[in-house]
Amino acid sequence: MNEPVRIGVIGGSGVYQIDALADLEEVTVTTPFGEPSDAYFVGTIRGQRVAFLARHGRGHVISPTRLNHRANIYGFKRLGVEYLISANACGSLRQEFQPGTVMVPSQLYDNTRLRTLSFFDDPAVGTAGIVAHIAFAHPFCTWLSAICVQALRDTGTEAHDGGNFITIEGPRFSSRFESDTFVQWGADIIGMTTSPEAQLAREAEMSFAVMAHITDLDTIDNEESVSVEVVLSRVKSNAAKVSAAVVRAVDLLADAPPSPHAHELQYSIQSDTARIAPEQIALLPELLGKYFPTA
Repeated sequence: MNEPVRIGVIGGSGVYQIDALADLEEVTVTTPFGEPSDAYFVGTIRGQRVAFLARHGRGHVISPTRLNHRANIYGFKRLGVEYLISANACGSLRQEFQPGTVMVPSQLYDNTRLRTLSFFDDPAVGTAGIVAHIAFAHPFCTWLSAICVQALRDTGTEAHDGGNFITIEGPRFSSRFESDTFVQWGADIIGMTTSPEAQLAREAEMSFAVMAHITDLDTIDNEESVSVEVVLSRVKSNAAKVSAAVVRAVDLLADAPPSPHAHELQYSIQSDTARIAPEQIALLPELLGKYFPTA
């Protein structure tokens, strides 16, 4: 498979496939960061090539903390993805964001503790001595987010345009005290996987946006505290809404220009270029090749 795939979808809890994908090919991608969660399913949606990855693997076998986020995102980069849409199950921290609705968040708070947050400066994979300081004031691509909001509304789903998303480590749900604290911080919804996906997608120079489908009221509803039973009861119907919106988003991305973040690393790598070895460039050609061409 040599033809680039410009659109990617990473599916979370409940979104394990997209039925509209036709002409499917199962593609195994190797990365310098290890193995992605699963093979990528590459196919077409109304003539456009799309790559899909089940974030937790088929059968939901990998917990949030154990996910190899770097391999997952870099695998999409290797396939040529410029626009990456993430489907996430999440809890609401405010009554105005009810289960069954979907938020396309505009801001992100990373409250994780155990995850690797960058492709760079990691001796274990060969990127020691390369440091990138990406701009992250706006952690999601505003252009792609607008596409996602329109796609949700076009397919009949109530969509919240913007909001504050906090990522926790998991895999457990929050205590009531933790949730109360997150509310005081200004968080609107809560999930377990958007960080570091958003950071890594920015380093990979992709547009990244999230369709966060709300399954529960976290611990803010005294009558119904969050539980696996509550979440699973709503995941299926939410997943159908998100899948329909993804198909519409692919339509809206027809003939899309290059990603607005296609040159994110141009001024973000602060390291002395003379110290970046040719073998490091060869290790990450999709990220470094255009900035550090080798003879």
